[in-house]
Amino acid sequence: MSEPVSRRTPSTHIVPSYRTPLARILSLCSLLSVFALAPVPAHAELGESSAPVYSIESARAAHSLLIDIALAGKRLVAVGERGHILYSDDDGQTWVQARVPTRQLLTAVHFVDDKQGWAVGHDAQILVSKDGGATWAQQYIDVEREEGAPFLDVLFTDAQNGFVVGSYGALFVTRDGGETWEDASDLVDNPDGYHLNSIAQIKDSGLFIVGEMGVMFRSADNGETWETLEGPYEGSLFGVLGTREPGVVLAFGLRGNLYRSADFGSSWEKVELKAASGNDLEYGLAGGNLLPDGSIVLVGHGGSVLKSSDDGRSFVVINRPDRLSLSSVAATANGNLILVGQAGAQLASPTGAKLGQQ
Repeated sequence: MSEPVSRRTPSTHIVPSYRTPLARILSLCSLLSVFALAPVPAHAELGESSAPVYSIESARAAHSLLIDIALAGKRLVAVGERGHILYSDDDGQTWVQARVPTRQLLTAVHFVDDKQGWAVGHDAQILVSKDGGATWAQQYIDVEREEGAPFLDVLFTDAQNGFVVGSYGALFVTRDGGETWEDASDLVDNPDGYHLNSIAQIKDSGLFIVGEMGVMFRSADNGETWETLEGPYEGSLFGVLGTREPGVVLAFGLRGNLYRSADFGSSWEKVELKAASGNDLEYGLAGGNLLPDGSIVLVGHGGSVLKSSDDGRSFVVINRPDRLSLSSVAATANGNLILVGQAGAQLASPTGAKLGQQ
């Protein structure tokens, strides 16, 4: 571990050209490489005269690629390809497509209450909603970032203080609800520009970031300073979660690697995962959530769904028969799960199985 990092001159290190900016997204499935390699449509910088291009309404949107899902009060809100944002007020039985000012891939969504939320994605853009996800506006966009490099995750600790992380070491901060955003990438010691894939708030402890090549950073002062940690794994970590216990952190990523810390990242233990076959889980883990009942659900490649009821000490693992890749999960009011990923939004049992099955 090192001392907290203060502001410094940004690194001039050139990131190798073979590295893709998709990080966590490309871990989902090779299908997404189509989006990574396709030409990035040109959009105007926020504040210029050109009007935004809105996502196209599609009857198939709920069955297309979705990357993340969150709760806005009792409402479910999911984001994904082509600027699609969908919401459901009936526990995922039906979905309504929102009006969204982009056709770019959206990678993450977060709400602080039943009305106010943010979504991020390609073109280094940040969208805001003040009506529970029904309509959206552009709050920040920077098409000049490398290769239209995307933001990958967003977190607000309250309605004013927010954080966005992304490819090539991006870290942006707002202290006024997104009215202004500051590039704070120089606050983390990341001279190689490794992708920052996920950010989470850890109970009674602070903020935690994980990323490419196992990089880890933590902040005990709401993002004013960041400390670099020596993590337990040198492969990419695609997600990080807190639990209902103070100081507990779960970090996960490639090849089913999952680690648990009970002291805010100072030390780690590997969580052993066994598939139903009895073999070690080798599918990459892409996302997850702490559910309202305190349980934790992680999802990933091969239709993997992992559930823990003991704050991440152990998990029950299933692989759905369709083997379709999953990227995030949320719970409905009656305890069922909504799984999002390669096949859009899927309603599942509390274990992640198809409804009516164990």
